[in-house]
Amino acid sequence: MKYPIYLPEITTREKELVLECLDSTWISSRGRFIEEFERRVAEYVGVRHAIAVMNGTVALHLAVLAAGIGPGDEVILPDFTYIASANAVRYAGAVPVLADVDPETWNMGVEQILPCLTPRTKAIMTVDVYGMPPDMDPILKLARQRDLVVIEDAAESLGAEYRNRRAGNLGNIGVLSFFGNKTITTGEGGMVVTDDDHSAGVIRQLRNQGNSETTRYFHDLLGFNYRMTNIQAAIGCAQMERLNRILERKREIQDLYRENLEEWFTFQRIEEGCRSSHWMVSLMARDAGTRERVMLGLNRAGIETRPFFLPVHSMPFYPSQEDSPVTVDISSRGFNLPSYHLLRDEDVLEICKEVRICAGATS
Repeated sequence: MKYPIYLPEITTREKELVLECLDSTWISSRGRFIEEFERRVAEYVGVRHAIAVMNGTVALHLAVLAAGIGPGDEVILPDFTYIASANAVRYAGAVPVLADVDPETWNMGVEQILPCLTPRTKAIMTVDVYGMPPDMDPILKLARQRDLVVIEDAAESLGAEYRNRRAGNLGNIGVLSFFGNKTITTGEGGMVVTDDDHSAGVIRQLRNQGNSETTRYFHDLLGFNYRMTNIQAAIGCAQMERLNRILERKREIQDLYRENLEEWFTFQRIEEGCRSSHWMVSLMARDAGTRERVMLGLNRAGIETRPFFLPVHSMPFYPSQEDSPVTVDISSRGFNLPSYHLLRDEDVLEICKEVRICAGATS
């Protein structure tokens, strides 16, 4: 592909820190880079605790467990999300209750949450879809009224903001991902972030096989080996040094795409008081047929695309439902364009030209 959907930037700085890690022989789940990476992320997000783990999915699993969610409990989350959000609830033996989303923001709000509430509801899991947080204050107000935990799946939104608060710090517990196509990467990797001291302690213990904080090799919790390696954290430290520059460039790229394509395609509406991380350049065609034609044509031109997430309820191991028409519609018409910050303006303009040609909008 001339233009892949995503391309991480690995520089000499990453290599320098990884070599330092290798030379020290601290290459597994202990070493200075893990604590340094956690400290930098905690400071950036604005929380007291950041706990590094092996990937974003296990970060979600630990967040669910730390919230005390288990068999018989229900967790409300959007039907329009990556499958890991719902899977993490199932891992804990709880039931994901799938809510539809807003047709313009593509996020779940209070209007969609209210019909899903039952006496078994234990938590609300919000998802910052494609890098944009939902309107969180009404959700938090509802959660306080109903004594519910709010878990923020911010896997896609590092650097996003909602009313001067950073993504990851919008609920009781937040989750970040550092997969290879995320805004910054550690190859694989994730982080649980929270201000809650008790939850942080539980998460640190659970990620380390449930090992006691005071007695070595005494395991007073059934835990997991969910630890991040020092090598991954070294890459993360190098990436954090460039985070603000990466975010600034991604926003410039998003603006250029929007300027050249919004006459023919629909972009995600930004919530008032929000600043998206613009993890993925995301847009919707007027119908599913146009989307397929554009994606096929772009593929032939060497421009990689990917379709929007399929509704969670469409997966064979989740119950089908008929009350997510917005999710179904968005999923059928939406697609992502190349979104990495190394794209030049002339690259974006070339991609936009090809998109318009494939859509039959202009030559």
